[in-house]
Amino acid sequence: MMSVNPGFGGQKFIENTYKKVRQLKEIIAENEAHTLIEIDGGVNAHNARPLLEAGADVLVAGSFVFKSVDPLGTIEELKAIV
Repeated sequence: MMSVNPGFGGQKFIENTYKKVRQLKEIIAENEAHTLIEIDGGVNAHNARPLLEAGADVLVAGSFVFKSVDPLGTIEELKAIV
């Protein structure tokens, strides 16, 4: 699921994504589907935990990691959160 408007990296996270994740998680459960929800766009240390709590299974944090001063440290920060 895209959590930014498609087109380019580094965009602001769309807050309505939490609601969409919860809705999609319900649809998946109702249909007994074996589906993972992957969130791509604007993922960072502030929204990673709430996204997982909403029902996301996979997070893509490309710009957050690769535009940081310390990419390895940023990865460790995310790992500690999730």
